Amino acid sequence: MADKNGTPGILDRLAAGETLFFDGATGTYLQNHGLEPGGSPELMNADNPDVIRQMAAHYFDAGSDIVLTNSFGGNRFMLERYGAGDRLFELNKLAAEHARAAAPEGKYVAGSIGPTGEFIEPLGTATEDELYETFSEMSRAFDAGGADAVMIETQLALDEASIAVRAAKETTDLVVMSTMVFDKGPRGYFTMMGVTPEQAVEGLQEAGSDIVGTNCGNGIERMVEIAARMRAVTDKYLVVQSNAGLPVIKNGETLYLESPEFMAKHYKELAELPINILGGCCGTTADHIRELVKSVRG
Repeated sequence: MADKNGTPGILDRLAAGETLFFDGATGTYLQNHGLEPGGSPELMNADNPDVIRQMAAHYFDAGSDIVLTNSFGGNRFMLERYGAGDRLFELNKLAAEHARAAAPEGKYVAGSIGPTGEFIEPLGTATEDELYETFSEMSRAFDAGGADAVMIETQLALDEASIAVRAAKETTDLVVMSTMVFDKGPRGYFTMMGVTPEQAVEGLQEAGSDIVGTNCGNGIERMVEIAARMRAVTDKYLVVQSNAGLPVIKNGETLYLESPEFMAKHYKELAELPINILGGCCGTTADHIRELVKSVRG
C-alpha cells in the first residue's frame, strides 16, 4: 500500500524484504530540551513546536525511516491531568504535523499511543467505550496531521492494546503496529498484567495489528531473547525498540549505560532473526540509531 505521496508505504518496503529503522527516545530528548520534571510533553506540541520538529529532524538525519509523534500521553485520561482533555484532537494532530514537516521524502511518521494508566471495569472505572473513543480520536488526529501509521506502544494489558488496535483500524487506513513491555521473572517473561510474549503476538495479531512486537523495559540482550520467542510463533512482521539498558540512578541522575556500539552488535542478531523494524526506546540517542543503521545496513 503506497503512502500519501504515492511512494512505497511501510508494508510495501517490508514485503520487499527491507529492514526499517525507528527513532530513539522521545522523553530523554525532550528532558534535555526544556521539558520540566512533571510537565506534559504533549503541550510542547503547541508551546514549543520548534523543539518537536527539531527532534524529528534529529532522528531522520541519524537514519531513522520512521519517527514517532510526540503524543505518547495524548489520550484523554492523561491530558485531563494537565487540564487539556478538550485539546486531544488539536495536540495529537500537531504532533503528527511537526514530525511530517521534518520528514524527508520516502520517510514515515507513526502516531504514538501509550497506555492510558486506567483499568477497565470491573478492575477500574474506565469503560471499553471510553478507551475506544479516545484511541479513535487520537488515530483520526494523526491521520489528519499526515501520519502514515499508528504505533500502540509500551502496553501492559492485552484488552487495552486490542481496543486501541481496533480503534485505529476501524477509524483510519493507517498501518497499525503494537508493542508490549515484558519483565523477566523467575518464570520467564510477562507483562505486568501477566501476558507472555507468545500471547502478545497472538492477541495483537488477532485484534488486527499489521506489525507486532516489544519495546521499552529491557536492554538489548533481553530484547534478543524476547524477540526470538516472538519470532518462533509467527512469520508476520515484528518490531523491537530496545532501551539502552535498565536505568541506573547516579547522583540523582537517571542514566542508561548501553553504548551505541554494544547495542549495534545485538541489533545485528535481531535483524537476522529477522525482526523487520528496529529502533530505540528510553536512553537511546541519535548516536545509537546511527550505529544501528550502520551495523545492519553495512
